[in-house]
Amino acid sequence: MSQATQGNPALPPVLMTSELGSFARATIVERKPEIIRRVLADHSYPPDTVAAFAAFAKEIAGSDVQPPAASASDPEAPFWREQWTQYAGRTWLDLPWFFAEAYFYRRLLEAVGYFGPGPWAGRDPFAPQKRVQESAAIDQVSEIWPQICDSAAETRFTLLLHACLWGNRADLSNYTVRERAVGTSAADREHILIDDTAAAQILLESGLREVAFINDNVGADSLFDLALADFLLELGWAARVTFHLKDRPFFVSDAMPDDIRDMVRQLQTCGRAGLTALGERLSVALASGALRLAAEPFWSRSLCFADIPAVLHAQLATADLVILKGDVNYRRLLGDRHWPYTARLDEIAASFPQPFLAVRTLKGEIIVGLRPGVADILAASDPTWLINGKRGIIHLVGRSQPRRRKESEYGQTAAG
Repeated sequence: MSQATQGNPALPPVLMTSELGSFARATIVERKPEIIRRVLADHSYPPDTVAAFAAFAKEIAGSDVQPPAASASDPEAPFWREQWTQYAGRTWLDLPWFFAEAYFYRRLLEAVGYFGPGPWAGRDPFAPQKRVQESAAIDQVSEIWPQICDSAAETRFTLLLHACLWGNRADLSNYTVRERAVGTSAADREHILIDDTAAAQILLESGLREVAFINDNVGADSLFDLALADFLLELGWAARVTFHLKDRPFFVSDAMPDDIRDMVRQLQTCGRAGLTALGERLSVALASGALRLAAEPFWSRSLCFADIPAVLHAQLATADLVILKGDVNYRRLLGDRHWPYTARLDEIAASFPQPFLAVRTLKGEIIVGLRPGVADILAASDPTWLINGKRGIIHLVGRSQPRRRKESEYGQTAAG
């Protein structure tokens, strides 16, 4: 939750874990204990770590939220102590949802000894799951890669951008979403509730100095981010691409610089000609600086974009387009608040460097920019439409090009 907007009565309330029947509450009651179980299953941790996890799981189940451990080796420790102070005395089922999720990962890293000293210092507890996700993504993408490569530039851009969207469909922190992570069919396109593909293409093909991605997950998600970055560089639609990544493990599958480098290495050695060539081009782009990997502590903090540090804001403002991937970045744009479905994203996120392109599949109870009545139609036909990953958005803010209008299964298009 944003500190800058926390006490403003004119703003909608933040999503809370105390909301009965909400997805926010289910993440604490169901998903977080499952994440703990999977991490324990993936590693042979010593007894004290297992005991720490047991205590943590018990705390989540009903005890007051405990303070973060002091860590001389981690400069982020004072930040988390300050954040926790605001909610001392509350349980995990009485917290702003975004704080609860981000703080969970801070505490999980403490439990596994990530901040050291010791043999587990700096070791990603989610690495085994990430590597499996990456290998599966390469197998999956190889099936459609020839179709993408053989397409004309305009068609290839649409395929890659939509693959970036649907690659965001499944992440390792959300076990409720089981759908295939690559979608290229007409049915998938009908599930894009806000589709600014055409306007994004007009902006990009004009030739930009820099495109910045604020990335989300490993696997198909980051693989298609890399493929789109390669396309933009190869066609000269961008002179440079910057990936903004997590500086530490976060939300299980969120990508860090080493994860991206590992993905490129896997592409180079996968033995599939087209994907191997992609890996080689990406390796050259990384070496030359045409593709840059950046990591800042902000991306693994419990803050929204209203509280973005001035230095990072200035870095993003140098890009001609910022592509924000996934639910967490979208939640940051909206302050993780219960905005009306018809609210305007350009007004809510007016302080964010523009233009930006929000690309996310719906896995959280928050969305804006819809026309009146669309949410009611969706809820009537699919009660879990906000969280099941079936639908997505490609929402451009900051340019006046008209959106490609299309008739969808809902009988009307999305709002501007």
